[in-house]
Amino acid sequence: MSTARVLVVEDESIIALDIQTSLQNAGYQVVSIATCAEEALNDTAVLQPDLVLMDIRLRGEMDGVETAEQIRQTWQLPVIFLTAHADENTLLRAKKTQPFGYILKPFEDRELITMIEIALSRHKAESLIKTALRKEKEINELKSRFVSVVSHEFRNPLNTILFSTELLQRYGNQISDQKKETYLDRIQGSVKRMNDLLSDVLTVGETEAGKLQFSPQPLDVIRFCKELVDEFHLSDRGKSQINFSFRQTSDHDRPSLPLLDERLLRHILTNLLSNALKYSPSGDPIEFKLNLSDRTAIFRIQDHGIGIPKVDQIDLFQSFHRASNAKTIPGTGLGLSIVKQCVDLHGGAIGVESEENQGTLFTVTLPLDRQSTDENNSRN
Repeated sequence: MSTARVLVVEDESIIALDIQTSLQNAGYQVVSIATCAEEALNDTAVLQPDLVLMDIRLRGEMDGVETAEQIRQTWQLPVIFLTAHADENTLLRAKKTQPFGYILKPFEDRELITMIEIALSRHKAESLIKTALRKEKEINELKSRFVSVVSHEFRNPLNTILFSTELLQRYGNQISDQKKETYLDRIQGSVKRMNDLLSDVLTVGETEAGKLQFSPQPLDVIRFCKELVDEFHLSDRGKSQINFSFRQTSDHDRPSLPLLDERLLRHILTNLLSNALKYSPSGDPIEFKLNLSDRTAIFRIQDHGIGIPKVDQIDLFQSFHRASNAKTIPGTGLGLSIVKQCVDLHGGAIGVESEENQGTLFTVTLPLDRQSTDENNSRN
């Protein structure tokens, strides 16, 4: 039997106590007995019952129908009417409140319990349907926005590639080597943007499908960070300046490798470093620091770029959210959302400190579950 919480609204005390006894014997919890509309509305707001048994005729300015209407509109709770008077006008008024049932007094306990169980089951089913419809609507809106954003972001680098290759094809023999290198840099940068965008698209798809998993393995995180910085320098021919430094402390003579998900960590650091470069003046140094201990890995990435307005920091990790001062800079608004999800999968935390025109500092803290190097080697 259900252990639902029921509010009884009945102004005749003997009937109310009889209903309370019947419900308690059936395993329900009677959260309160209200005798008028004001009490019923107050008890509903404070006690949040699962169901309301409402006598249609109540003393006071509001009757049970008006009271039920407010409860349905405000809290969307199931209401069952109790009445000894079933005249046509009353029933028509009651129908407009979309009640979950009527019981005519006097009634049998079995009739009351059956009606309550049907109402609770119906309310649960309707709630599930509403949730599913709301989720479907959100997904459809997300898909539409996703297609729009991604199409726009693909179009720009594609146009750059087409324009640059056309110039090289038509005037290749007439333009200087320096100009050729400029056009090739533009093509390479556009290809990288498209590759990064595809990576973000695939990651978002995995997240939506619930397929983005945490698979930790022993990782030489210092080496990993150094190689990641080298990749950035290689991809833009050394134009970016990322200064990597680290500090390692341990209670052990031979610190063991931390267990981290390399793929998720790559998403985290690549997005944060890319953003730091994107929103900073060209050639401005980016500070990338790692503080590694036995228990945590703390990554700090700081730039001195345009910063993030305070008003935008609240929704910073929401999909498609972009700061108001970054609208003219290419981007999808997916990167930081992906970062947050990857950090969450590690059981970590991410924080941001930023001032407009001063720069931004992101701090990522990941807990470490360590495995000794010897154990790892013995398994290989």
